Amino acid sequence: MDRCVVLVDAGYLLGAAASLLAGEPSRSRITVDHAAVVAGLRERAELETGQPLLRIYWFDGAPDRVPQPEHRRLRVMPRVTVRLGALTRTDGRWAQKGVDAAMHAELSELARNRACSDVVLVTGDGDLLPGMMSAKEHGVAVHLWAVQAADGDYNQSEDLVAEADERRVLDRQWITAAIRAREIPGVCPPPGPRPEIAAILSAPLPESASGGERLAPPEERPGKNGTAPEPAAAESAPPGKVAPSEPAGPTVPTPKDLAGRSHAAPAPPPAQPAPSATLRWSSEKGWTDRGAGADLPDTSGLPTLAQLTSAEQRWADREADITAVSGDPFEVGQVFARRWIARLTDTSQLQQLSTHYPRVPHRIDGELLRYAARFGLLAHKDDQIDEHDRYAIRAGFWREVDAHAVAEHAPAGE
Repeated sequence: MDRCVVLVDAGYLLGAAASLLAGEPSRSRITVDHAAVVAGLRERAELETGQPLLRIYWFDGAPDRVPQPEHRRLRVMPRVTVRLGALTRTDGRWAQKGVDAAMHAELSELARNRACSDVVLVTGDGDLLPGMMSAKEHGVAVHLWAVQAADGDYNQSEDLVAEADERRVLDRQWITAAIRAREIPGVCPPPGPRPEIAAILSAPLPESASGGERLAPPEERPGKNGTAPEPAAAESAPPGKVAPSEPAGPTVPTPKDLAGRSHAAPAPPPAQPAPSATLRWSSEKGWTDRGAGADLPDTSGLPTLAQLTSAEQRWADREADITAVSGDPFEVGQVFARRWIARLTDTSQLQQLSTHYPRVPHRIDGELLRYAARFGLLAHKDDQIDEHDRYAIRAGFWREVDAHAVAEHAPAGE
């Protein structure tokens, strides 16, 4: 059959691309436009083999073989079939299991059934050598593609290279058309109109649990007699003893840290007052910096997204989640808020929601986090969404609320 088939080892393709673009093989260091990758593979395969494409097989690992967001997007693309192996963690490192065996079986089956005349293999694993030899014995031409190696490293089995009928290299120019290095962001996306989002993450060290007063820097702390600072640790330590070092600096505050912090804080510069750092979480009994004795606003009048969504809209939402939403935590929060706002029948509820900032109302927040869990944000994290991801999810939610609230009150003509 005069057609070509492409078999892609995603672990090899994306890991080698990450090494090339970001300096390390971690796939978390890159962002991938999967539609562009598929289009590029198809175009190049048809050009180099001279045959129309039958299908692209995408082999990858996933925890418990449960499709992740990228797999759900890939498997609904035309001419793409996703095959998943297991993803297991050993000695702190993730490893694919069963992917090589699945590629070997698919390659042998295609060749035996004469389903194609040419096979393109995007892999570097020498375990596929028997399958490659079997395919050649059945009259299939085998094209081996490599990813340009970082720093001159060789990232393919020499036996595979020697056995292939044709070999090509996907160079940096081809890779960067669909894959780019991810800029390592802060814990939360840039705050824009909500500087309090960043303020939570850059808050000072937590106060002592007993007095509720600000924990002073080491040089400002009084000595044992309460009148003068103690000498530096290195000078006061007895000979031969190493004095305990002070903490290196503030870290990202946990909800427990923030809950124990009083309103006392270092005074901001007069010309640029600092926003108050308040806690953003879902519990109705949680802490919010609203001043002493302030009552929490009533949330009972705010509908959930499920209450605003018809059966037809629910189907359309699911379709969009599979094909259009990347699963980035910040984007997930934006998408959820956008749908909630678009379906409100009473626009005053948008302003009512804004008064709750920075605390997402409990019922809506729980629904938001359950929605985020659909995109694999629970994966590898003991069935809990990572703290940083939760900050980003809620930041995306409030960013979208901000944008619509401002548009709602903008004067006509602006």
